[in-house]
Amino acid sequence: MRLDKFLSSQLPDISRRDVKRLCLKGRVTVGGAAAKRSDMHIDELHDEIALDGVPVVYREHIYIMLNKPQGVVCSTRDGLSQTVLELVPDHLQRNGLFPAGRLDKDTEGFVLITDDGDLAHRMLSPAHHVPKTYFVRLEKPCEEGCENIFAQGFEDDEGGRWKPAQLRLLNESRTECELTITEGRYHQVKRMFSQQGNRVVFLKRIAIGNLLLDDSLALGECLEILHKDVDKLLAEKAR
Repeated sequence: MRLDKFLSSQLPDISRRDVKRLCLKGRVTVGGAAAKRSDMHIDELHDEIALDGVPVVYREHIYIMLNKPQGVVCSTRDGLSQTVLELVPDHLQRNGLFPAGRLDKDTEGFVLITDDGDLAHRMLSPAHHVPKTYFVRLEKPCEEGCENIFAQGFEDDEGGRWKPAQLRLLNESRTECELTITEGRYHQVKRMFSQQGNRVVFLKRIAIGNLLLDDSLALGECLEILHKDVDKLLAEKAR
């Protein structure tokens, strides 16, 4: 790979033209020696590349877990509200990041941010049925038999049907539950409970596939997902 392509792909707001200027100033090193040309070819997997003495490690793609707070929108730009990309710290920033899927503005929890379009397509494709699990707090207790109703699927508010979903009650008052769905339709969780005569008062996504939101991650914080855990995002069975 060319050096300018490597650095511009790994560092945010660095263009190939910028790399040329950095090389002229002696700020880029390859194997400890100053790079004289920005178009030189390097082995991105084995050569030691550094900018201002800071190593730049090659990652074809990056996968970031964000614990989204309420009030933040799942968009690359908005103009009115803070976006999820604005919460990504500098050391995880790179060109081409986007949220893979959406959460409502008033919903908290796990948002995947990446630059891997192929993975996002597989995650979001209806053909793959990737489950998403939510913690739900309700205004009123769930009625008796609600678990079976959700497990069988039921008619939606547009004349179609919701796919079967897994509902697990968490407290004796029947007002808190976990719901796992395999669709990603507009306001789906809220609409499903609304059709059962209830209202969602708090909603948080706690898992995508078999990858759980890290319990230690505070609202608004991010962490990089290890590549060995990426396959858990595509698991077709919930926990």
